[in-house]
Amino acid sequence: MATGRTRDAGVEVAVLAKAPIPGLAKTRLAPGLGPNGAARLQRRLTLRSLATARAADIGPISLWCAPDVGHRFFRTLRRVCRLPCHDQRGEDLGARMEACFLQLLTDGPALLMGTDCPALTPSHLRAAAAALGRVDAFFYPATDGGYVLVGLRRHGPPLFDGIRWGTASVMQETRRKLTASGWSWSEGETLQDIDEVTDLAHLPQGLRIPAAGA
Repeated sequence: MATGRTRDAGVEVAVLAKAPIPGLAKTRLAPGLGPNGAARLQRRLTLRSLATARAADIGPISLWCAPDVGHRFFRTLRRVCRLPCHDQRGEDLGARMEACFLQLLTDGPALLMGTDCPALTPSHLRAAAAALGRVDAFFYPATDGGYVLVGLRRHGPPLFDGIRWGTASVMQETRRKLTASGWSWSEGETLQDIDEVTDLAHLPQGLRIPAAGA
């Protein structure tokens, strides 16, 4: 399914999101928020991420959905926001990211972000897009050792294969792959994502969900 982007239409922002389903979304936050609260937070974080992408105004926006585009939350976004929605495809996060970039990069550079980092701002996205005019890849590292955004200018080495996703070594392993490939890259500031119960202290007030049992 094509995105319909043209070469002069800027840098596309692709947002990877899980449906706000209890037991599927933000499961590591369930001990603090309960499964329903974690799902509610996922919904808020997704809407926040899409608003950030829209405010950045750097190019088209697409939503990549798990488990698939059929969930009513995604159907509503597609209808109300006229937002292109695609299924995420692949056995792990790396495979899903690779599949996304294989489609997006046929039309030019692209940014790929999740929904876990409310600290990501439109200015961050604009800086990332500008960086892709100078380097092959761009990242915003996360405080947990991963990254919250990756931008690529073109197809290249298999950056996402063999990475131990969900560990503190993700960004370090990625740097090694980039160095071995000879690709140029740059990084922005390290940002806080929201994955563990202890991370909830970093949520902006407007996104907070009452603790389970409160």
